[in-house]
Amino acid sequence: MFMLPDILAIISGGLVGLVLGLLGGGGSILAVPLLMYLVGIDDPHLAIGTSAVAVSFSALINLFLHAKHGNIKWPCALTFAFSGSFGAFVGAALGKAVDGQKLILAFAVAMFGVGVSMLLRKPDAGDVDVRITPRLAARLIPTGFLTGVASGFFGIGGGFLIVPGLIAATNMVMLNAVGSSLVAVTAFGAATAVSYAFSGLVVWKVAGLFVLGGVAGGFVGQHMGTTLAGRKGALTRIFAGFIFVIATYIAWKPLA
Repeated sequence: MFMLPDILAIISGGLVGLVLGLLGGGGSILAVPLLMYLVGIDDPHLAIGTSAVAVSFSALINLFLHAKHGNIKWPCALTFAFSGSFGAFVGAALGKAVDGQKLILAFAVAMFGVGVSMLLRKPDAGDVDVRITPRLAARLIPTGFLTGVASGFFGIGGGFLIVPGLIAATNMVMLNAVGSSLVAVTAFGAATAVSYAFSGLVVWKVAGLFVLGGVAGGFVGQHMGTTLAGRKGALTRIFAGFIFVIATYIAWKPLA
């Protein structure tokens, strides 16, 4: 029988999945605040480790959906993900070494970055037939590594960094960047999860329930996204404002 924390974990995962399905990114940044302030995981490191497991599985599910529709530029995505996975291990090691309260303050700053990134997101433009070349690889590898460090440090998917990083390095269109980013999000999340799991910093039951809710929320979000496609810009701006409010709260709480 489910207890209240279990139900809250499912609801939290559902909210993240709903946002991911509706807006195509940004939702995973909510995982850590929801795990801490709704589900009740007090230790920031435990929340980040558990979030990394949930985000990785959720990204993998969405990856299959995008792959089915041919939205992934696999050579670019795999190059970015491979270098970024090493960065994620480095970032996770750094994150575990930082005091939990300071880590949450840094996380709040990252949330502000997500909000700004969502507001600056541009309509589709770029090369729909992008191909990997040595020159492209030379840009993808360092960009992937640095993005992986940030993803591992904060325990987030990092899609808000990966998407613009892929576009800047390859000039691929937004749809391909979102689909290709899921390869990296899955890899980064898995690398971070492994690092935290070896340190005993994952609540596995909560992670499983979070993923369960995320799958359900993702299907609902994708359906709503199709229905509300014409209002996606307005929904993105509203969600960005919501992120700013949450970031302000989680920055204020440890300071208070």
